[in-house]
Amino acid sequence: MSRRNWVALAAPLTAAALALSACGGSASDPQGQAPPAEQGSWDINEVDPATLTDGGELKWPVDQLPDNWNTYQLNGAVVDGKHIIDAVMPKLHVADKAGEIQVNGNYLESATLTSQDPQVVTYKLNPRARWNDGTPLSWADFDAQAKALNGTNAEYSVATTTGYEDIEKVEQGASAQEVEVTFKRKFGEWTSLFTPLYPASLNATPAEFNTGWQSAPKATAGPFKVGTIDQTAKLVTLVRDDAWWGAKPKLDKITFRVVDRSALADSLASGAIDFYTIGSSVDLFQRAKTIAGATVRQAPGTQYNQLTFNGAPTSILADKALRVAVTKALDPVVFAKGILGPIATDPQPLGNHFFLTGTSNYQDNSAPVKADKEAARAELDKLGWRLEGEFREKDGKQLDIRLVSGAGNPITEQISKLTQAQLKEVGVNVVIDAVPSATFFKEYLIPGNFDLVVVAWKQDPWPISSSREVYFLDPNAKKQNYGAIGSAEINAKLLAANAEFDDAKRVALIQEVDKLIWAEGHQLPLYLVPGTRAVRSTLANFGSFGVADPDYAKIGFTG
Repeated sequence: MSRRNWVALAAPLTAAALALSACGGSASDPQGQAPPAEQGSWDINEVDPATLTDGGELKWPVDQLPDNWNTYQLNGAVVDGKHIIDAVMPKLHVADKAGEIQVNGNYLESATLTSQDPQVVTYKLNPRARWNDGTPLSWADFDAQAKALNGTNAEYSVATTTGYEDIEKVEQGASAQEVEVTFKRKFGEWTSLFTPLYPASLNATPAEFNTGWQSAPKATAGPFKVGTIDQTAKLVTLVRDDAWWGAKPKLDKITFRVVDRSALADSLASGAIDFYTIGSSVDLFQRAKTIAGATVRQAPGTQYNQLTFNGAPTSILADKALRVAVTKALDPVVFAKGILGPIATDPQPLGNHFFLTGTSNYQDNSAPVKADKEAARAELDKLGWRLEGEFREKDGKQLDIRLVSGAGNPITEQISKLTQAQLKEVGVNVVIDAVPSATFFKEYLIPGNFDLVVVAWKQDPWPISSSREVYFLDPNAKKQNYGAIGSAEINAKLLAANAEFDDAKRVALIQEVDKLIWAEGHQLPLYLVPGTRAVRSTLANFGSFGVADPDYAKIGFTG
């Protein structure tokens, strides 16, 4: 997708260059720690699908069901929803094991950059690809999606306009299954567009786009289709779609059920679910090693935990200098080692907002806010926030910062308390507000109802286009910049990076943007979460995928 998906820390997170061994430890490491896994690896019990049992049910735990089945609508950009939607909607491009972008032959015969000036991309659709109402995928679906997401109609409540706003026109080629997309501005990461692709009917009107798919999808085109949606039991069941033209799925169905994080280990042990994400939970890691018939699988992932600051006028952190001072009082190493220390070897903080540790383009750009409590104290003094007893005050007002986080997760609690303890050392009072995960996004994160918020980002294979809406400041449309922080210089460099075809030049521009983001006190990445899952040992072609996209049709059981 051409924007990031987010998850509250009430959700199980999976992301990291730091990961654990498949057996949960090694003979030379009695504490059960493991060295980092290599980027470009996965641990999915890879088996030829032809040898797998035909049928079976994959029981998949989630933290919440989709608020909207349209992932481009602002409320729809959640990771749990993406896991479900990826099984039923067209993904034109997918990432392989090495993180390289590949054309998905189930939907496309080809996607070609046929001209650079002006930029023209020609898509040739698989003639067998069709929506489950029998309508073939066509250029009209591309045209409607581009118009809905190009930002010209504010009534469409979109999570992103990145790339789509650069499109001049979408036209039919030699047939309805040939699509020519002409750009008015160059867009280097064009393979991020139209993934997922939605039917033209969804994008026909703002009302249909915003609310038409809130309760259920109205058309799908994947190896599975929706069988049942039970909001009372909090589950969604996907079943094989007999209209699917690709390889027949090995599973009969996939059941996504909301499971409380505290119940995950017991649910796996009892057979109620077939895997769970360990993330940075020491308890879930230790429990996984004791569950009969389960295997701990590990690979680098793509999510990281972080603190987002609110720069809106309604927040005490609207002052950039105050945000920077507060950031300097927080040491990401304390978070990384305090939370990951028992389960990962030498965990380190993340020093880049775009590139993850272990990738070829990673470099640490966090120098503008390097942890330094003495500097933080001095800067707070200079800003007029003087220590009065335990906490600082200015003009009779105490320096209170409201930290919002999703309730019900020990990791959230750890991050919140570590933040509170570190800031107390410099005289800043952190008021922890743990809110229900069911309302976290709609009532707190999206409207900017916080000073600090604990959240996690999932990075996809397109580092610029997936991140632009997070750091681009548009006073007329906040999109995914929930803290409303940015600058004209950041905007300009993001646009320049988006328009650059040369990989090296594009990366150099991103690094410049990243340094500016750090200096703004926008958000503080804490650490990469181990990309580790506890998985039923008989489950094949599933586990820790690293940077790859799962192939839902290949998932099955060995016996």
